[in-house]
This record gives sequence, structure tokens and C-alpha cells, in this order.
Amino acid sequence: MSRRVAVIGLDCAEPSLVFERWRDELPTFRALMERGVWGRLRSVDPPITVPAWSCMMSSHDPGQLGIYGFRNRTDYTYENHFVADSRAVKADRLWDILGREGKNVIVLGVPGTWPPPVVRGDLVSCFLTPDPRTNAFTYPAELREEIERLVGPYQVDVKNYRRDDRDRILSEIYEMTEQHFETARHLLDTRDWDFFMMVEIGVDRIHHAFWSFQDPAHPKYEPNHRYQDVIRSYYQYLDDQLSELLERFDDDDTVFVVSDHGAEAMRGAICINDWLIQEGYLTLHTHPDGIAPFDLANVDWSQTRVWGDGGYYGRIWLNVSGREPGGIVDPEDADALASEVIERLEALPAPDGTPIGTRVYRPAELWPEQNGVAPDLIAYFGNLAWRSIGSVGHDTYYTFENDTGPDDANHSRDGMFIMAGTDLPAGERSGMRLLDVTPTILDLFGLPATSAMRGQSVVSSG
Repeated sequence: MSRRVAVIGLDCAEPSLVFERWRDELPTFRALMERGVWGRLRSVDPPITVPAWSCMMSSHDPGQLGIYGFRNRTDYTYENHFVADSRAVKADRLWDILGREGKNVIVLGVPGTWPPPVVRGDLVSCFLTPDPRTNAFTYPAELREEIERLVGPYQVDVKNYRRDDRDRILSEIYEMTEQHFETARHLLDTRDWDFFMMVEIGVDRIHHAFWSFQDPAHPKYEPNHRYQDVIRSYYQYLDDQLSELLERFDDDDTVFVVSDHGAEAMRGAICINDWLIQEGYLTLHTHPDGIAPFDLANVDWSQTRVWGDGGYYGRIWLNVSGREPGGIVDPEDADALASEVIERLEALPAPDGTPIGTRVYRPAELWPEQNGVAPDLIAYFGNLAWRSIGSVGHDTYYTFENDTGPDDANHSRDGMFIMAGTDLPAGERSGMRLLDVTPTILDLFGLPATSAMRGQSVVSSG
């Protein structure tokens, strides 16, 4: 059993950069790997920040949580949606279980923790906080004043990180990250804790803003650009920050470094609703003059069988009679229609005619249980290397831009996992899953996983 457990989460940290490409330039990461278990960590489907961190901390998959992305349909009406903040997570997360066992926790920046929930200890909420100047972002509430005395006005995210003013974005990433780690050091130094967890969102933001400058395989790569070393330098900075945290842990503490998913080049995007319009599945009352956001109110539901949504993956719904208010697809025909859409989307080639490897899934293929309103189809365009674009009015259903602003990176399925401080033989290990993290930590504390948890302990299975 471990005396204490610390988890350093790096949102979107790409395992190939830490384990391979820059391994020799990251001495703290490397030292943890040399004395611990490490390897790729298979994310959930979909591999995106919301819901992945809540899945990790509950060992529940998105279907169990009923959270399929940042925004989710509330019901089968067309307009009602909710943002998956802490109020949407109904399952216990790790700190809830540990708190009931009398363990003191520190939780800092873990996505899915705004509004700040009650914990046995201290919590600082995540990037979902609308405005930390006016919104409560700590538990207990008085912790806010302590943090603001320490670091000034607190930053939970980088403003408008999908913009062209990359110098400003880079400066804000470092300023924010420094605040987060300074807060972490302060809490570790001043609290009696059993479980510590922080997640740094800056890794994700720097990937989306700067990936093309360091990846020769990126379609927009420019050799010798002045930003070519931006991501590598940031990883080296994180290595230094990690080193300072490690000074605060004892030899019998177990330390994890994990990410919720990885990153890869964005190779293009499929304008899902433009394609559906072109193919006769979706009809609008009026067509926009130029590119415009997809407006549900402008859809002619009496002529629409299928519509979609944008993001790192495509969410696709059928307009089913008796389910949606204006549904026209006979429930008996829905399965055949879904099969038709799957076949046609998976066959879509790139503009040059080469296959892009799209995979389209039905919900039951990814989630044994589906709570809430799951998409009828889940499209990984280019097997996640291509985005889904929800806006309409494009000249073609292909684009190489993100309609929400400049974005260099898509998410990849594998995050990273390092666990140091156990009796397990050190070395690389395969087959680990994001859902295994919480059962592993419970095992280290001598506590059982619950029957609803989808993962298993890496320690017990090692």
C-alpha cells in the first residue's frame, strides 16, 4: 500500500514526444520512467478532454456518464443542450471515494470540476470556469483569496487560443502554467494530504496553436520557422516544473504522470452538414451567403433525415419519427439508413482520391451502456486525423481549416502513463487504459474498485 499518491495530469501530452523523440531532453520524465512502469494509455471514445478526465477519475466510460463531449443533447428536442461541467458527472470520482475513507485531497485544475464540488480538502476548478474574476472557482470558498494573494488574478485557461496572434497565446500559456504549478507547490507545502492531483491544460493549448511548426508530416509545416522549437521548449519547461514537484514527495509516495489523450497533425476536415445537404439527407429553409454556423432553426425538419455536428469527431443524428419533434425517419428504417450513411462516409476519399481511413461507429460498438442522448453515429474522420466541421456554406465538403479558428492538431487515441514508486518491475508496459487509473490508485490505498468501474488495477494485474 502506498502512503500517498500524486497524479500530475498533462492534458493532451503526446507519448511519442516524451517516450521517444525528446526523451533524452526530458531528464525528470526519463528518471520516472527508469524507476517506474510506463507506456501508452488508451483513451476512451471519444478521446477528448471532456469527458476523458471524468472517465479517468470514475473508471466509467462516456456511455455510463452520459457525457459524449463538451456539449450534449439534453433530450431529443433539437435545441436543448448542456455543457458537461461538474454538475453533469453523477458518478463518484476518485476524490469522492477517498474523502469518504478519511483521506485528505488536493485537486487542482482537473477538467470537470466547475462549479467546484465539495471535497475533503482543497479544490481549484478547471478551464470550464466561465470567468475566475467573478465566478467561484475554489473549495472551500476562502481558498480563492489565498491563491490570489499568491499569484494574483487566477487564470484557468488561455483566452482565444484559436487565433493568429501566437506570440500572445504563447505568453499566456507560460503565465498560466507558472500560476498553476506555483499554486500546486503552495498547496503541497501547506496542506496535510493523502491524494494530490493537478491537470495542466497548457499542453493541449500549445499543441493546438503550434503543432504544425514542429511536425514535418503536417500539411502546413514550414521548415526552420521561428516557432519550430516552441513545443519542445515547453515540454522542457514542464520537465523542470515536474522536478520541483518531485522534491515535495517522499520515497514511499507513488507518483503518476498521465495524459487523457495524445495529439497528431490535423490533416483536414469534413464539412459534415454540407455533405449531408449535397447527398440529400439534410435540407435547409434558406442557404447562407458564405460560410455560416449551422442553425438548427433553419433546418427543414420535414425534409431532413440526418444532421451532424462539428468537433474532433463527428456526431451524427437521425431524425426519427416519434423520437424527435419533427422526425420523419420510420424507426423500422433507421438501422438501414444508419448503415447507408456509415458505408458512404467510410468510403469518402481525400480530395486527391486517396482513402483517408474514416471509421464510423454505432453507439453500442463503443459503449455497452448509453445514458443520456448518445449520437446515433460516431464518425472518426481520417481515423481522428481529420476534424468534423459543423458549419455550412463551404464550396466543397473538404476543408483544411477549423471553422472555430486556427488549429494545428487533432486528438489521437493514446495518452501517456508513468507510475513510479511501486514494487512493480520497472519498464515499458502495453495494454493500459485510461479507465485503469482509478482502480489502480484505489488498489494502492488498499481499497476495492466498485462493480460499476470499467477498468482494472495495473498493480494487481502486474
